[in-house]
Amino acid sequence: MAHHKAGVRTYEQEMAFIEQLSPYHYRVKPGFVPGMAVPGVFYVNDRLKGLLFEELQAFCARGDHGGFLPAVKQISNVAALPGIVKKSIALPDVHSGYGFAIGNVAAFDMADPHAVVSPGGVGFDINCGVRLIRTNLTEADIADVREQLAQALFDHIPVGVGSQGIIPTTAKDLEEALEMGMDWSLREGYSWAEDKEHCEEYGRMLNADPSKVSARAKKRGLPQMGTLGAGNHYAEIQVVDEVFDRVAARKMGIDQVGQVCIMIHSGSRGLGHQVATDALVAMEKAMARDGIVTNDRQLACARISSQEGQDYLTAMACAANYAWVNRSSMTFLCRQAFAKMFNSTPDDLDMHVVYDVSHNIAKVEEHMVDGQLKTLLVHRKGSTRAFPPHHPLIPVDYQLTGQPVLIGGTMGTCSYVLTGTEKGMGETFGSTCHGAGRARSRNNSRNKLDYQQVLDALKTKGIAIRVASPKLVMEEAPESYKDVSEVVDTCHAAGISKKTVKLRPVAVVKG
Repeated sequence: MAHHKAGVRTYEQEMAFIEQLSPYHYRVKPGFVPGMAVPGVFYVNDRLKGLLFEELQAFCARGDHGGFLPAVKQISNVAALPGIVKKSIALPDVHSGYGFAIGNVAAFDMADPHAVVSPGGVGFDINCGVRLIRTNLTEADIADVREQLAQALFDHIPVGVGSQGIIPTTAKDLEEALEMGMDWSLREGYSWAEDKEHCEEYGRMLNADPSKVSARAKKRGLPQMGTLGAGNHYAEIQVVDEVFDRVAARKMGIDQVGQVCIMIHSGSRGLGHQVATDALVAMEKAMARDGIVTNDRQLACARISSQEGQDYLTAMACAANYAWVNRSSMTFLCRQAFAKMFNSTPDDLDMHVVYDVSHNIAKVEEHMVDGQLKTLLVHRKGSTRAFPPHHPLIPVDYQLTGQPVLIGGTMGTCSYVLTGTEKGMGETFGSTCHGAGRARSRNNSRNKLDYQQVLDALKTKGIAIRVASPKLVMEEAPESYKDVSEVVDTCHAAGISKKTVKLRPVAVVKG
């Protein structure tokens, strides 16, 4: 073991473990941290790599204390977890997080009795994800009513830190929603049957078991059903700005420049957070019992087959279902707001769901590993599933184009729709980036930016904005993030996903 506590390696020594494989990706060789079973691989281009390397440099300079570990260390520590296969992958929007970096993908072999599941590999906001709804309206149609539309969405959708749902729900409703996901929304009349078809997992994870969700998590989740929440969540009215792949865009029904869409970015609120917290506590005990050792105590995990592992996966499925119900309820409210504003019906406005993806989730999938088909538990944290054309798990109408991938930009910047590729299936377990990725910590952002400036900058761009808690706006200002276009271009150039459409915001509603 070259790594002994007394002599922390210099930046130059650390960099000797990192080799560049292409203009778009690098490998971290085993030995960078103790016990790596597989290498780390991270995707960045020349303009994004600086952030990762500077973070490592600062870490070497300050020694081992304070803050999260640098992202390159985090993906390498994950590479040392029991049962991991192939490599620990980081996408271009990577930044350090709790245990796992955000933007990390790691897959564990279900056939290996020692393989683990780690809540840190999913994140606290379980099934934080994005849904895109199209319309047949054009930018010209909404030009004069942009402010009113933003206000209408703000009035219809409950937003903000403590926001409460307006769709009435009882404890019994919650139990059913946790188990049924979008099937509950469909039964209650909040969702269209076609919406399910255009949703990852059809909006319902079948292994959900509400009895594994703690009373405290349910208590937190009950008042928040159908709400947007704060932080980086938003509902945005966007227009198609550029079409890169006409065929795929036509299949999605968003091939007209200037066409109006609505993007909803939300998660599982306090319920998902509590499920993660509960699991971390239970798993710390399981680790002691099963003698599981990790490089970082934030990487709490349990064997997939253990009681704790199974309890977490069934509770996580409930939180995922809850998030899909949330996005379905907000879709319903969105459709109502638009129909009212344009004196029409959601149907006549063609308000179909293009797709709905998850950015924080762990799923059982089949992938090729060294020429063999294996069943893996794929953790995606701040990463999007991006399955290729002809994959059996994507809807019929996207069989020829590949799965739509929704990349939400930061407040007031652009967003993208991509498609999955065969190359991504082979290289990244069918995964790609999820957004811009932070360049500045939340605290740091609050110190550097004044919220009025941020709001004014959006107004100057001609974007209508409604915010429930303006003080939080600085954390989400575009300056706090990497450039989403650089992130998407890196994934496109590396061939792990393909650009279809670029969307530009005209109105933002935020917690």
